[in-house]
Amino acid sequence: MTPQDINANYIADLYGETYLAEDSPAIRRRLAISALFPGFVVVAIASVAATWFSEHYAMPVILAGLLLGLALNFVSAEPKVHPGLDFCGTSCLRWGIVLLGTQVTVMQIGSIGALAFLGLVGIMALVIGAGLLGAHWGGQSRFAGWLAGGATAICGASAALAIYAIIGRERLNQNQFTLTLVGVALASAIAMSFYPLIAAYLEFSDRQAGFLMGAAVHDVAQALGGGYSFSENAGEVATIVKLSRVALLAPAVALIGLAIGSTGGKPKSLLAKLKLPWFILAFFATVAINSVISAPAWVAEFGLIASKAMLLFAVTATAMRSRLDLLLGQGWKALLPVMLATLTAFVASATFAWAFL
Repeated sequence: MTPQDINANYIADLYGETYLAEDSPAIRRRLAISALFPGFVVVAIASVAATWFSEHYAMPVILAGLLLGLALNFVSAEPKVHPGLDFCGTSCLRWGIVLLGTQVTVMQIGSIGALAFLGLVGIMALVIGAGLLGAHWGGQSRFAGWLAGGATAICGASAALAIYAIIGRERLNQNQFTLTLVGVALASAIAMSFYPLIAAYLEFSDRQAGFLMGAAVHDVAQALGGGYSFSENAGEVATIVKLSRVALLAPAVALIGLAIGSTGGKPKSLLAKLKLPWFILAFFATVAINSVISAPAWVAEFGLIASKAMLLFAVTATAMRSRLDLLLGQGWKALLPVMLATLTAFVASATFAWAFL
């Protein structure tokens, strides 16, 4: 075969199979990275724009990323961006959750006290149950209820992404998932604005108000923002309570995975059902290491920034892969699980704070 024939084969091989098969692993890696580049750049630009909107218009950054991603969903019609969008929606999600573990220690969880911790666990169980009930009332599958209830009970978008990884696209379509993300982000933004006012009207103490914000507001940033808008002490309490919810991400996802069963419908052993994705185990390991080793302050700061960025990339890419026409066709009942779970979280948290704190 002449050099001209080889060049012609390379040119004719549009998908690169010959090139990948005949060249070195280093070239394969470069080709794989280059395939990710178009989609990754689109998501990065949209995420930077979402950050700008968040900073200048007091909009939650996750909500801004979701809305911009939906507005740019026409981009997904171009096949070249698919590898990059898939990478952001999977790898960025997983590592974002792992790095979220740099914000939590076992000592922080213990500092809220046994009574408050048990109350928090009970509230989370009620919220998940409300999500399932809302899905039933709205005529949706139980998987939509697990997703909405779990996301509302634990930590908003990051929990939704982790739970959806357990559920799988074959059991819950991506449009319902995206709508749940939008609903959780909107509910969290509304809660951050109004819960401090309600706590002040109810004449809550700093500890009571902080517990309410930490236990009832979905997103981490919004929970802390609501707490500190009430008072400095309330903000500190809200931080501890909210991080305790984040720390429960791994066991909550494990229990949800056990409850919903396997995707194939085949019976599995208890050990197999409890098997978690590697990134949830890595999150748990990060929390454990962070609890044992006193890391410099910059580690937690970098971990928070990197985690926020990766989760923003994940939700933006997910929104871009969603079809807006199908999303709008879901109707208001598709948001019923999130609405009922949010209301339950507020009522249960406020009642516990008023009665026991």
